[in-house]
Amino acid sequence: MRGSPCFPDVTPLVRKTLLCFGWLCLAGGAWAQDAGLGEVWRNLADRQNTAAQLALAATPASAGRERQLAEAVVKLGRQPVTQATLREAEGELAQLAQGNDELAAQAGYLQARVWSVHMQTPDYARAAELYRALAKRFPTNHWARLGLVKLGMLTLYTLPEPADPLMRLRTVETMMPAVAEPPLQRDLNLQLARAAVLFGRPETETLVYLKAVDRVGGLVGLVAEEVVLQLGELSLRVGRLDESKAYFERFLRDFPTNNRGYNVTLKLQEIAARQHAAKGGQP
Repeated sequence: MRGSPCFPDVTPLVRKTLLCFGWLCLAGGAWAQDAGLGEVWRNLADRQNTAAQLALAATPASAGRERQLAEAVVKLGRQPVTQATLREAEGELAQLAQGNDELAAQAGYLQARVWSVHMQTPDYARAAELYRALAKRFPTNHWARLGLVKLGMLTLYTLPEPADPLMRLRTVETMMPAVAEPPLQRDLNLQLARAAVLFGRPETETLVYLKAVDRVGGLVGLVAEEVVLQLGELSLRVGRLDESKAYFERFLRDFPTNNRGYNVTLKLQEIAARQHAAKGGQP
């Protein structure tokens, strides 16, 4: 299933969380008390793995499990990347995930990411299994909830079951209450909207997902522009002229430098003509 340029694979929140293997968020974690570990995460976020290794070497062993987590993460980016190294890091993350604290939840999430992203031959079923287990163990933890967003993406695009596209959408919809955090629910709804387009679902269904995204807000950059543009376009296609007009006007107001502004202006002219015609040509 191919992606759509209107719905990029990675939304801003997920991009922020997963920048450079997803470790940027860890740099500000409450557990990262050691300044050296903070430097490790910052270097990883900047894709400076060698610098991260040096910072890690300077970190005292007293940092304990926190240091072990950083060491496993550094291994994932160490060149040359080998399957043996990846499996070693995965094993270390699995061991750390056996705990019952925030670090264990982080490690469990990253362990699943190894199987879905880093391995030369991804094991999506194993990643899905780990995401489910993490959500069961830590139902209120941010990392477990973020894992459910990733599980939703696997369900929509890569797992063999359910085979029916509509059932894929419905299955992921059932995850929404457990995701709980509005920004993460927004990101999952964005993926549902993208999938609805790919699966050829009715425009009204895609609009439901996109409106849920828009209610939470907080998107930036290209994704924010695309959401508003798609809301205007889909509303126009289903004949909701007033809504479409509002979205297109908002697009011009909020994104005045976007080079699609001219086309949006033409859309507004089309809407005005249709509304005029609906009134029988009366002013």
